[in-house]
Amino acid sequence: MFMDDSKLEERRKKVLILKTGYSELLDHRFDMNSSLGDVFRTTPLLHAYKEYHVTWVTDPKAFPLLRNNPFIDRLLPLDWLTAKQLSREDFDVFINLEKHLGICVLASEISALTRYGFGFRNGEYGLSIRAHDMATEALDISTKPGTKKTNEKTIQDLLFEVVGKKWNGEEYVLGYKPKSKQIYDVGLNTLVGTKWPTKAWPNYCWDTLESLFEMEGLKITRQDKVGREVLEDLDTYMDWINSSKVIVTNDSLGMHLAIALKKKVLGLFGPTPVTEVYFYNCGKGIRPEDKYGCMPCMSTSCEAPYKTTCLRAVEPREVFSETMKLLGTK
Repeated sequence: MFMDDSKLEERRKKVLILKTGYSELLDHRFDMNSSLGDVFRTTPLLHAYKEYHVTWVTDPKAFPLLRNNPFIDRLLPLDWLTAKQLSREDFDVFINLEKHLGICVLASEISALTRYGFGFRNGEYGLSIRAHDMATEALDISTKPGTKKTNEKTIQDLLFEVVGKKWNGEEYVLGYKPKSKQIYDVGLNTLVGTKWPTKAWPNYCWDTLESLFEMEGLKITRQDKVGREVLEDLDTYMDWINSSKVIVTNDSLGMHLAIALKKKVLGLFGPTPVTEVYFYNCGKGIRPEDKYGCMPCMSTSCEAPYKTTCLRAVEPREVFSETMKLLGTK
């Protein structure tokens, strides 16, 4: 039985987004430990497809970040059952943001009129990753250290370029509605994922900063001193972030969530580039002085020929001063 013309006109175009966080958009490495921050910071792209029927395939650990998103119609795990299902469907647009050969080969088996992001080529010495059209710059930044260091574009700029569009300030899209009230002045988001230990500001710096706030009589909550549920459950974690007026944070998922929740945010950067992050007028990023010529190294271990790692050079008193400015007290 065929649809009449009016039914065909009502049909929304279908877009498939494949973003698991196994490889970050602007990093060449692959790790089955999903980078949840990289998944979430992809959500501004949804604004470009809000009139489409959107299917998003990701790691199940990222589901709380995408569940109830008003622009996502189907949220599916990346597994063989999903791959089998999607290989029987047709899509108008397929955006693959993963740079793993196996995932790219799988993606090639899914029917789509237009493809964006990454695919593969079969060369003389085997398979290799290739960029579809406008994704060439993103691939260059992720694979060439020199290009990475000189890049001045935000992740949003590059995401929209990958699909042939221009970013015009579109924000993160978070479906979760926090249940918590704002009861703290400052939240210290101290922890980083296992993928990026070099992003961590040392504990003694956090201790000093916490003492400075307490001397000012501010109400403080600290991630590594709260209950395990905050550390293990993303919904509870988002409630915790929502409970503070200002979030001081490493370059991590918590930073992006705090921005999405309209918190004042102070981000601490060293091995990763602050230029890629847009704060939507919610705050800023700070980094050590430029005496560290290796920054951003994009390395998960520090091999710098200095007496200290770069983030150790971020002074707690400077972080205190910048946070007080965000609070509007100094």
